[in-house]
Amino acid sequence: MRTMTLAEIEQIRTECRELVAKRAMASGALAVVPIPGLDVAADVAIMKQMIEMINEKFALTPSSIQQLDPKIKQRIFVIATSLGSTLVGKYMTKELLVLAFKRVGVRMASKQAAKFVPLLGSAIAAGISYGAMRMLGNAHIEDCYQVLKAMQTDGRTFEHETAATDTQ
Repeated sequence: MRTMTLAEIEQIRTECRELVAKRAMASGALAVVPIPGLDVAADVAIMKQMIEMINEKFALTPSSIQQLDPKIKQRIFVIATSLGSTLVGKYMTKELLVLAFKRVGVRMASKQAAKFVPLLGSAIAAGISYGAMRMLGNAHIEDCYQVLKAMQTDGRTFEHETAATDTQ
């Protein structure tokens, strides 16, 4: 266990933005494939994995939070709730995935409708898919970043185990 510095939190945010960009590209690429429903299923899998990886990089997984002092645990959830975050420190359940999709719901519906536009439809769908996934991922990064930053700036120490895995 060690204390995470603000510079380390900034570095994790940068790394996570790169991760989100890669996952958003994959989502956009899959949106081009003309198989009905494939892109939606892929988006669910990509989003679930992306959120879990971001939580892991910020040491805000449910298991890492469970190991903390109860007062620190409570503070993390209070900060996350005040930010309106439903994904920080949570297991990705079906209900949470639905909530996450609601954040980008109009875009996802537009993506499906765009596929019916001749010639340009697939390109439009890919752009929408990329944008929606990037928006969702970056919003989650900011939520995690703000939680850890608030833990640092309010004088409390936030200790965690450094995420040893760098799977992308």
